[in-house]
Amino acid sequence: MVNKNPRDPLESPLSPLERDFSDRVQGEDLEFRASDDGIYRIIHKKSQLYAFEPSKLLSKFTATQLVTISGAASGFLAGVVVCPLDVVKTRFQAQGAMAQSTGSLVNKEYRGFLGAFKTILREEGIRGLYRGLVPITIGYLPTWTIYFTIYERAKLFYPDFLKSHFNLEIHALNHFCSALTAGMTSSIAVNPIWVVKTRLMIQTGSGTTIDKSIAKDKSASKPKIERTYYKGTLDAIRTMYKEEGIRVFYSGLIPSLFGLLHVGIHFPVYEKLKLWLECDLNSTTSDQQQSTLGRLIIASSVSKMIASTITYPHEILRTRMQIQSSNGKKSDKHKGKLISSIVKIYQKEGFKGFYAGYGINLVRTVPASAVTLVSFEYFKTYLLEVSGKQ
Repeated sequence: MVNKNPRDPLESPLSPLERDFSDRVQGEDLEFRASDDGIYRIIHKKSQLYAFEPSKLLSKFTATQLVTISGAASGFLAGVVVCPLDVVKTRFQAQGAMAQSTGSLVNKEYRGFLGAFKTILREEGIRGLYRGLVPITIGYLPTWTIYFTIYERAKLFYPDFLKSHFNLEIHALNHFCSALTAGMTSSIAVNPIWVVKTRLMIQTGSGTTIDKSIAKDKSASKPKIERTYYKGTLDAIRTMYKEEGIRVFYSGLIPSLFGLLHVGIHFPVYEKLKLWLECDLNSTTSDQQQSTLGRLIIASSVSKMIASTITYPHEILRTRMQIQSSNGKKSDKHKGKLISSIVKIYQKEGFKGFYAGYGINLVRTVPASAVTLVSFEYFKTYLLEVSGKQ
């Protein structure tokens, strides 16, 4: 319910209940007030601009829509929090492939997470740690919006489906199928954004026509690969489409789909750990709520570490394929294919090449998982409870 200027608070005194505010945030011209009766008011100087009651507002949404909102909020939050970690991880994953780039003005290799973090911060400033923030934020928001929406609905669909068609009643299998369905849908929908994000994150400095290599060129006899330097997200989209066509935005999709095994492991383990650790967000006391928060963090972190360890090589393949330009010579026309990428990584870097940046990846993905899953659980629980749909 929204009311504009219903009265002048100075001319019409507030009731005792309205004066007993549980929270009040005051700025230079605006005041945000929350009263004990659950009504929120925004007041500009002498006039009340808006008054609304969250429970009535949220009651207009369906449970599915509230889950979608929760997924969007958790995705946006995760995108902002983990962007610097994602930049460092992407640089590590890509540096083996970037060693042949032209314009190798940065004659070094990153060594260790803290070393890479400090180097990027020193040479490129805070902006270097937030390269690709726009696409990563835009990417995380729809990714988790789509994922959690499909996942929550699939969890309701698969038990009856598997029971009626295959006579199976296995909770882990329900979660596995739900995770695969949600992961496939979100991967196909958002892959173009992740390609743009990866291209932007591997850039260093502020070049104008070519990308500066992030790794030391150890062999001057190797042919150089010219790379376009993108000025920003929109410029990257326009340039990539102009130079490489629409197919470039779906490079790396195949290893991404292979990576569905990741969510197929992650979410069933997460759901099982939530049951074992008794992660109940409907606890009434503050001590119980704090204890639940800690257990949720443990469940999300441990499940992420298990899934990442098993499925990490697909991330290397996806990153390498996403940064490969499709406008090379005819002799290189197959270089973007999955088998070719696997062979090249193994020949040049050995088995350990499939786990390049693994430690850095854990430093990034474990906090990201905790932020995403825990915030989603809290957003969902709050919105469903306030709306009366819990």
